[in-house]
Amino acid sequence: MKIKKLYKKARALGKSIVYPEAAFSDRTIEAIKYVHKKKIAKPILIGDESALAIRDKALINEQIINPKTFQKTNEFARALYIKRKDKGMTLEEAEKLILDPYYFATMLVQEGYADGMVAGAECSTANAIRPALQIIKAKKKNGRVSSCFLIHGDNKFLKDKQILLADCGLIIDPSADELVEIAKSSVLTYEALGLQNPKVAFLSYSTHGSASGQSVEKVRTATAKFKKLEIPCDGELQLDAALVPTVAKHKCPDSPLEGDANILIMPNLDTGNIVSKAIQYFGGLKATGPILQGLKKPINDLSRGCTAEDIITMTAITVLQCEEDK
Repeated sequence: MKIKKLYKKARALGKSIVYPEAAFSDRTIEAIKYVHKKKIAKPILIGDESALAIRDKALINEQIINPKTFQKTNEFARALYIKRKDKGMTLEEAEKLILDPYYFATMLVQEGYADGMVAGAECSTANAIRPALQIIKAKKKNGRVSSCFLIHGDNKFLKDKQILLADCGLIIDPSADELVEIAKSSVLTYEALGLQNPKVAFLSYSTHGSASGQSVEKVRTATAKFKKLEIPCDGELQLDAALVPTVAKHKCPDSPLEGDANILIMPNLDTGNIVSKAIQYFGGLKATGPILQGLKKPINDLSRGCTAEDIITMTAITVLQCEEDK
């Protein structure tokens, strides 16, 4: 499926997406104008109306919300205080924090004024998603929020195929049980994007016992637990055994994936982060993410190296996650 098909699917849903970085991100403004023109989503910009209009006259036609003048800001502050008072937050601190564009935009999603949020082009992952973890929270009680990257583009190897990599942005050293949860969430994300026939590979430096070690055992345990779900999967597998049919025939001829995996579960965050960037810069492919998984409502992060096109693609992904949650 070409990535533009994501845009078409998103266009049919008519969801509203809020952008907390609109007031200070040229890439975000460029993306918003395209999103509006192509009707991929209904943009909501956070910032001062006059300042944004001066910055770009085309933004006059966009919905702009200023936290300082919005009629619900005080209510948002109190709601934030109620959510965080057990963690020591005072009402005065909440009233100050709600003016932060990331917290304010997250509250717009929480309270139903926006369907989802896209941010992170101008800040670290921690700053972009901290409000979501504190306000939106995980779908399951004591559940873990994870992330994935959508790998797409044109080269001789990938062709028209899309691959998900997880976790590449949040859980540093997942346990076997957490790897299973990451894989489950990744399958849901894969299907929410309209992709079919998920095939999950749990990656390692070993393929079917070619090496040993604590990390290998963790991946084997996760694979065994995940197999109970009856979703095509295998592990532990090296990257080439998971993705290259000719290599799979030699290294793991009995693998049900036959070298055609499309969801790759990383053993830890080191691996996920390095692999996602290596694929992007060495392979010339697009790596859109981190796409957050497991939140009650869709809030998504961006790499600070993202392009306007990445923001557009992430907007479409966020819209489709809204439908998944529905």
